[in-house]
Amino acid sequence: MIQTAIPTNIITGFLGSGKTSLIKKLFLVKPKEERWAVLVNEFGDVGIDSALLAQEQPDVHIREVAGGCMCCAAGVPMQVAITQLITKAKPDRLLIEPTGLGHPDAVLTALTQPHFKHVIAMQACITLVDARKVVESRYRTNDTFLQQLAVADIILASKSDEYRHDEFVNLMLFLQEKGLKQSQCLRFSSKVPEQSDIETLSLLAHMDDACHFVSAQPRPLKKQFEPVASNTRAQSQPSLLLSGSIPHYQFPAFDEIDDAKNIVFDQRGIWCKHHFAEAHYSYAWVFAPQYEFDLSLLLQFISAIKAVRVKAVLITDEGIIGINWVEGEMELSEFDEVMDSRIEIIAQEDLNEDELESQLITLLKGS
Repeated sequence: MIQTAIPTNIITGFLGSGKTSLIKKLFLVKPKEERWAVLVNEFGDVGIDSALLAQEQPDVHIREVAGGCMCCAAGVPMQVAITQLITKAKPDRLLIEPTGLGHPDAVLTALTQPHFKHVIAMQACITLVDARKVVESRYRTNDTFLQQLAVADIILASKSDEYRHDEFVNLMLFLQEKGLKQSQCLRFSSKVPEQSDIETLSLLAHMDDACHFVSAQPRPLKKQFEPVASNTRAQSQPSLLLSGSIPHYQFPAFDEIDDAKNIVFDQRGIWCKHHFAEAHYSYAWVFAPQYEFDLSLLLQFISAIKAVRVKAVLITDEGIIGINWVEGEMELSEFDEVMDSRIEIIAQEDLNEDELESQLITLLKGS
């Protein structure tokens, strides 16, 4: 039985702005007595971010919604995921990370509907911005990027350790030019430990600030929340008990749904899928655990392809490696165990999926 609405923060930002790195830093300063839950929305069709986030965090529960913006299909994927996550985790705080190519305005509209009134309490919306990018026209004119800034209660100038000139000033001038609020615009770096700890604690102190979106006039959704049929077993999902007339909620107990879709390997032990949305192409592969990649060749492959983002957790000849690559910047991490190897490539142009797959196969040891 949920007795009080759960404090909830949206953490948004464009592809590669550092959302996952921020959440990992927040885990380190989380009050020890609190349980947190994280709902991650992936643009691609396989779950990778949860693995990148999953370190030894006994009081953190992570759930994914993969395959595009989670507010689509009348919000059903998001409703189901939030219901399941709250039922399992019973968290003291909920963090929601929409895909960097999703629509934060639509996500917030969905979350502030009466259905969620007694379930979640929307608090400060946090938007990460790599201030080096605001001089680029593809950011300055991008509707999703502008939406992310418009809904923000706190703007974090991420990767600030990489700033060399007037990047932060340029960000402030851009916000002023667009008529956006600047009351909470903070610097953030995940790579300078002492600086990062101070900045993360400062952010944590502001996370209970009011969400200005909540005070705005509610806008009705195009469709009311209702179960819809899909190829992800939506028909078997029970109706959600989210009526605004009920003061407390007893969530139904049911098994979690595989948001990464049901992965069925072909005879080679490979699963793949691609899709196009929001002017970006996603190419995703899952390799059965018997495969092992040559890490050195893999890193060369990633650096050479025409992508805007590559994420992976792969079994390699040098251990299990997590890869987070965006526009030439690469971050590697190590893992103890995984069920399989996963990689997702996001590009702004249509790449040759068969050619990419052939290249990946040549990176396997013994191929």
